[in-house]
Amino acid sequence: MKLYRKLPGYLNLWTFLSLFIVILILLPNVSILLNFFTQETSNWEHIQEYILPLLLKNTSIIILFTGILTILIGTSLAWLISAYDFPLKRFFKWGLILPLAIPPYIAAYTYNGILNYTGTLQTILRNKFDVTVNQDYFDIMTLPGAIFIFTIFLYPYVYMITRTFLANQSSSLIENARLLGGNAYTVFFRIVLPISRSAIVGGVSLVLLEVLNDYGVVKYFGIQTFSTAIFQTWFGMGDLNAAIKLSATLMFIVFSILIIEKLLRARKRYSQTSAKVRPLSTIQLNGWQRWIAFSYCSIIFGLGFLIPFIQLIDWMLLTYRKIIEPAFVTLIGNSVFVAFVGSLIIVTFAVIIANFARMHQSFVAKTSSRITILGYSIPGAVIAVGIITVFIKIDNLLFGVYESIGMQPSLFLSTSLFMLISAYVVRFLAVGFNAIESGFDEIGSKYTEASRILGMGITKTFIKIDFPLIKGAILSGFLLSFIEILKELPLTLILRPFNFDTLSTKAFQYASNEQIQEASLASIIIIIISGIAIYIFHQVLEKGPR
Repeated sequence: MKLYRKLPGYLNLWTFLSLFIVILILLPNVSILLNFFTQETSNWEHIQEYILPLLLKNTSIIILFTGILTILIGTSLAWLISAYDFPLKRFFKWGLILPLAIPPYIAAYTYNGILNYTGTLQTILRNKFDVTVNQDYFDIMTLPGAIFIFTIFLYPYVYMITRTFLANQSSSLIENARLLGGNAYTVFFRIVLPISRSAIVGGVSLVLLEVLNDYGVVKYFGIQTFSTAIFQTWFGMGDLNAAIKLSATLMFIVFSILIIEKLLRARKRYSQTSAKVRPLSTIQLNGWQRWIAFSYCSIIFGLGFLIPFIQLIDWMLLTYRKIIEPAFVTLIGNSVFVAFVGSLIIVTFAVIIANFARMHQSFVAKTSSRITILGYSIPGAVIAVGIITVFIKIDNLLFGVYESIGMQPSLFLSTSLFMLISAYVVRFLAVGFNAIESGFDEIGSKYTEASRILGMGITKTFIKIDFPLIKGAILSGFLLSFIEILKELPLTLILRPFNFDTLSTKAFQYASNEQIQEASLASIIIIIISGIAIYIFHQVLEKGPR
């Protein structure tokens, strides 16, 4: 039993701060659920009868086919990279993660710019080869087009988690199957898929949550989903109560997905019977097989990163002179500022909760740590609705305070940058928490226990012992949170103060106004920063525990 479980002082500063943070995370979500049952709206019956069935249909089709396709691509790539050697495998190992650097909404308008009548592909066919094609074959702004975008730019979630799982598994099962005469297909379907099911389910659940969170792709393609409906009822119809009810409905769908994921993970579990875990021995592919593996990886990498990135570079070279001006520099400053402040708060909160959870292995501590992931499970548009309802209520309560200090009573907090940053913290706290919790797990408890035996307090122990040991995990949590905030679109569109833009909102505005080429510079900055972060994160994973 760990020593610090026995130590007195359960009700300390770490406890109070953790519970305070948990309450802050719960408030917007509880507010949505309460308002769902208490607020009345004249539009809800119309929405239920005419709009909700279409939302459910489109959402179901997108998440079903995106889920299936990301499983097929992500799992096959993870097995190919883990089990075989072929040309450029070391590059593809991290290169196949790079599609995550391109937000789906940027990919959507880039591919539409490539494929439409005046786009690169059709222009080349007409001018170079005198070929005119049927426009229906190149129309990506459809439901299948949205599924393609989500699949090719979100499959890395399944690929990363499954490949990491396979890399950390004992090779005995797979190698024994090979010795018993199992061919590649038998080994994959009868051994690899069953033992990897938990990892695959975990990866595809992240994909589906990202799909439900999306606003940019479906809005640009003109597809009715819950995210677009929340925007339309709120800003188009001016009915916040109807938006709350749609948000609550979407929350129920998300919770259903999470429950299904839990059940799928729990039904079968595989564990090692020995502490000696040896990495899987790779097989050298020869002849046509090695070129098929190389071609498959190249096609996915090309579609998911290389083609859209090259097109964005081409557009940027055409338009950067008129885009780079003082206002654009302000955009970069706004994006970096909110991402930096939000990430700093996230890692601070994550450290507090993670340290509290490991010191007190109680129900309250475990519950607190689980609640941190709630925000990441809820789509951004839903969190935005919850945040703004909470802040409006706070502003109403503070009207008297505003008057007493000489301010004009107004919605001060609910129109400020503070509300936007608060929403980022609620949405992405799980990203920072998971990284920091992993850091604590890596260093163990022996140094903390030794410090406590010598009479050092909890806070002093953290500052002098734990913090220096988990600096890498804190940096990782900060970096990942920074990138998530930099790419976030729905939260920023809804909650940003008047006349406040970021790189993501500006790129989306340009694309929505059919100024696709002008959107390229902001998009490239987002992609380059995200790509650098993904490469660094991959290198940290490859080095493993220090």
